[in-house]
Parts: sequence; structure tokens; C-alpha cells
Amino acid sequence: MAGGVLRQAQKEYTGAPENAVGNGMTQSLEDPFAQRRLTFELAPIAPFCLEFTAWGLRRRPENQVDRWDGDTYRRVICIRGRPAEVCVSERGSWEASRLEVNVMGERVHAGAEAEVRALLTPLLGLEVDLKPFYRMASREPKLRELAEKYRGLKPGRLPTIFETLANAFACQQFTISAGLQLLNRLVRKGSVGIKTQEGMVFGFPVPSDLLRVSSRTFRSLGFSGQKTKAFRELSRKLVAEPRVFDTLTNRKNEDAINLLLEWRGVGRWTAEYVLLRALGRLDVFPGDDVGARNRLAKWLHRSEPMDYASVRRTVARWQPYAGFIYFHMLMESLTATGKLGLGRTAV
Repeated sequence: MAGGVLRQAQKEYTGAPENAVGNGMTQSLEDPFAQRRLTFELAPIAPFCLEFTAWGLRRRPENQVDRWDGDTYRRVICIRGRPAEVCVSERGSWEASRLEVNVMGERVHAGAEAEVRALLTPLLGLEVDLKPFYRMASREPKLRELAEKYRGLKPGRLPTIFETLANAFACQQFTISAGLQLLNRLVRKGSVGIKTQEGMVFGFPVPSDLLRVSSRTFRSLGFSGQKTKAFRELSRKLVAEPRVFDTLTNRKNEDAINLLLEWRGVGRWTAEYVLLRALGRLDVFPGDDVGARNRLAKWLHRSEPMDYASVRRTVARWQPYAGFIYFHMLMESLTATGKLGLGRTAV
């Protein structure tokens, strides 16, 4: 995952040099960091659609960390202290998808493949088997129509709880687009970067990066005083105790939410967002997300607005996949605003 002090690779990579060695890697025999491109394939559990899944991570076009150009998903990461760009493209049908992964940078380590596989597997939901969801959806015409419309969508998980909380903090009391623009400024200020043919691109910072960003700088980027305190307290705590969130994995939803609520800046929506987006709890629909519940009401043709309680009652019949319905409401929003096209068919 992206991290370390701000490092900008000064050479623009244009592809792999000579001296290619097995599995698509190129390297110098003397230097394990010498290759500039690593290529390998991944086979997701079907059905899988990279476009839908990338937009599930991206959420809005303003997102400069999770990038999608219509064919390739891209993200800058840090491998053993060195920045690299991961590029993922898809071939084959949604029922037999194959992903080509290219890891490119000035000096990519020879052992990077295992690290990148470990990152991409939860990030893109490659091993999430949704066959039970599609069986459930087949019994309800309206849900079946929605599921088939976005067939191949996977519930991708952000790489860390820290990154998920940072996304939530930035978007609190803002639209997603406005929150992502705030986050972009912070990423460019304190993150790892690499120069590509498209210019400088940046990965997501780690806690130690953000501790180097002063409170005054946070405020100048557009963050409120309370959000600034939340970011800095979170970063400071994680630098001191990097594994402080490890216990969340084995906690029940209610216990995990109560633990998260102890942190500055975390309310019910943020806590539920972490459970869904970082921990992959597909039974959690963040019911305080006004946009998601309005989209849910519209999809269900309800004339009255929904509140948290009515959302919980409504999604109960779709358990344990209420959170996956949340992802589908995001797809509906992107489609309605013309950001997501549905031209490709799953054949």
C-alpha cells in the first residue's frame, strides 16, 4: 500500500527494458530492484466486471487515487519503500474473466508479485463468491433485474482501515465529489508519487506521512478544525500502535462499531462505512448515508423519504447482502448521472 515520505520518481517509465526474465519480469541480475515492469495474470471468481468494480472503488470521477480510463484500473502503491503504479486490465467475458496486471516503476522489486496479489485480491473482491446472492436475487424480480444490470460487480475493500477512515472524514457533511477533492489535495501534499506519461500520480499516504502535514496546512487545504484533529489523532495513534485496529476483524458488528465510535470524528455512518468498505461486512448497509437511502427509496418507488430505521427494516430481507445492495445503489447513482455506461454485455 502507498506510503513513506514523499518520493517522486524522476524518470518517466515507458515500458520494460531488455533482459526479460520469467513471468513477465525484467531485471538486472545484480540488482533485485532493477526491473521496471512486472506482468502477471489473475483469475477472479466469476462473474467479474472490472469496470463496475473499479467504479465501486472510485465512486466519482474526481477520485485521483483509484483511477479508471475506460479500460484500465490504476493505483500507485509503495513496494518496500519504492513507488510503483499498478495497472489492471480485463479480457474475456464476465463469466470467464482474466486480469492482466502490470506493475511499473523506475525500480520494482523482484518479489513484488506476491505483495501486489495480496493487495489486489481484497481491493477488487477477486475471491468473493456471490453465487448465493444471485440465487437470492433470482427469487425476487426487482432485485434480479438490478443484479443482472450490474452483474460482475464485486464489493472491493479499501486497503486499510486508515484509508477508509480518511475517506469517511473527508466526505462527512459534504458530497462525495467535494470530499474526494479535499482528499486529493491531501494526497498530493503528503503522499508518495511517481511520474508517468500522464504526469505525476499519487498513492494514498500512510499515518506517518500525515503527521508531517501541519494543522495549518490541513486547514489551508479546506479541512475544518475538527476534521484536522480527527486526522492527526488517528495518524498519531496508528504510528504509536500500528496494529490497534487488528481486533476489529474478529469482533461482531455491534462490538466493532462501539469500538470505532470511541475515536474522534467517528459517528455511526463512519463506523458502518468502515465495516463495509474496509472489513468487507456485506451485511452492513450504512443507513445514515443520505444519498444511498434516497437512491434506495427511488429504486423502490417510495414517495416518502427513508430514515435509518426504515432502511434497516427494508434491507433486512436481503441479508446477508444488505451491504452489497449499497454498492448497487452507488452503481444506480453513477448510471443516472451518466458517469457509468452500460454498453458492454456479459457474454
